[in-house]
Amino acid sequence: MKKLPRDLSSDDLCKALSVLGYEVTRQTGSHIRLTTREGGEHHITIPRHSPLRVGTVAAVLAEVAAHLGTTRKELQERLFGE
Repeated sequence: MKKLPRDLSSDDLCKALSVLGYEVTRQTGSHIRLTTREGGEHHITIPRHSPLRVGTVAAVLAEVAAHLGTTRKELQERLFGE
């Protein structure tokens, strides 16, 4: 499995997640809230940092993967290629 991107900004992650139907629903301070209605309504909050910490990216992807009923590995390959 390819490593998670090390230079991913919050804007890059938002753009990647938009492919899965996530849209920015609000920004409060330094956090962005994304919402999708795919597979039921789901919200995720990510910090507005550049770059994001690898653990933060991993946690966000794990939560999104759980909502979509897939693995983090499959989701990572879908979003960032092989």
